Amino acid sequence: MIEVNAMGDACPIPVIKTKKALSGLTGPDTVKVYVDNETAVQNVTKMAQSAGGAVSSEKVEEKKFVITIEMQGAPKTELPADEAVSCIPDQRGDLIVVVSSDRMGEGNDELGKVLIKSFIFAVTQLDQLPKTMLFYNGGATLTCEGADTLEDLKSLEAQGVEIMTCGTCLDYYKMKEKLAVGTVTNMYSIVETMAKAGKIIKP
Repeated sequence: MIEVNAMGDACPIPVIKTKKALSGLTGPDTVKVYVDNETAVQNVTKMAQSAGGAVSSEKVEEKKFVITIEMQGAPKTELPADEAVSCIPDQRGDLIVVVSSDRMGEGNDELGKVLIKSFIFAVTQLDQLPKTMLFYNGGATLTCEGADTLEDLKSLEAQGVEIMTCGTCLDYYKMKEKLAVGTVTNMYSIVETMAKAGKIIKP
């Protein structure tokens, strides 16, 4: 495993350091990159994905994020020269994603659970990430321990996406102590967030 410390580095230094680590790979390996802001997470993630890496990220504490890049070998595409590396501003728009169930659609429940996991993964691949994701009713369980959506949600949180879960719902399901990503919110904040949204997507 290779570790890259880019804490405190201004853009584009985190991307350049990561690029150099990836360029030196000759076989399968894992690269962990440490940065201190969400925009750096977004920029490193985009570059690593373009190189063929499987990328996940997590906010481990305030102003500390770890990006994990799983590579099968040398980058699949030629990486940009250092002088060509650009700093992309915060890639979040005014989109709000609202999730009210632990499954997507009607019909087979097991299929519905597969679909909601795929939906959340697809959100991580958007060119412009949502500003906020709201979880309530059955959707509240997706942000708690044991949910197979946690890795993708933690990656979204690390890139600056607000993950907010209804506190009343967590209390109802007796899962408040099991919340594993994001913060607890209330109905007033949910309504206010949705009212201010430029666009809302609900699976």
